[in-house]
Amino acid sequence: MNVRFDEKQLLQLITNLYILTGMAANILDPQGRDIRLFQDHPPFCRAVNANEEGHRRCVNCDAWKVRHYTAEKGFQFYRCHAGICEAVMPLYDKNRPLAYLIFGCFLDASPIERQWQASRALLDWYPGGPDRLREAFFQLRQYSEQELRAYAELLEALSAYIQLKGMIQPAVQSDLQRLEEYLDRHYMEKLSLSSISEQLHIGRTKLCALAKELSGGRTLSYLIAQRRINAAKLLLLQSSLNISAVAEEVGISDYNYFSKVFRSITGVTPSDFRRGGHDLSHEKRNRTDL
Repeated sequence: MNVRFDEKQLLQLITNLYILTGMAANILDPQGRDIRLFQDHPPFCRAVNANEEGHRRCVNCDAWKVRHYTAEKGFQFYRCHAGICEAVMPLYDKNRPLAYLIFGCFLDASPIERQWQASRALLDWYPGGPDRLREAFFQLRQYSEQELRAYAELLEALSAYIQLKGMIQPAVQSDLQRLEEYLDRHYMEKLSLSSISEQLHIGRTKLCALAKELSGGRTLSYLIAQRRINAAKLLLLQSSLNISAVAEEVGISDYNYFSKVFRSITGVTPSDFRRGGHDLSHEKRNRTDL
């Protein structure tokens, strides 16, 4: 699968992380190939990669960790071919990995001499012997389990930001995917059949057919309203904005119309939803199209 990377934004994000944390993160493509955004690795990793055999082993290791990702979600931790700690996590488009977010080039909190001996046994191929890498190895930073967990959670949150900003996308999207993405990113704006048709360069008749396919037989207006109401539900529960302000935030300026749409989709009024701790997964079953 071909993937389009916004390399400028991704590099800025990864560089900022490195400045703040001192830990290197990077992006692999769906096949596990480094897209070569970030090059400021620790001396040990630079020395290994500078050697032809070492670089080959690093490339093969990246491909291996992508093929063997087995975690249910989040990061999977492992040791690379040279015994250094790393972690990998898929970045999904629906159920397909578009890319992999990795961080690494660190040691855990166990005794560093013991970690060196384990790595030394893996480095007998290195020209002049593994002891030439000893000094660089001892410059690697050690992280506690708590620090690693905190960093992993931070990157998991940033993965949602990467997706929201569209920094990684399929290079060729179907019209259905383009419509879905456009609505996800612009639902709060003033939208119409004609404006969306113009923006996506899709004819109105086809656009209506795509909306019907995406919504399970409903209309484009319903798809837009559904996204607005889903966003409104979160604001009602997680913010102190009054209901009129919530309506404005999601792109509906008329309070009465907002209340009508909200009730047609959820089965309750916005006030009742906020007051009653309504189940977010519930929607009125027998509603009419908007």
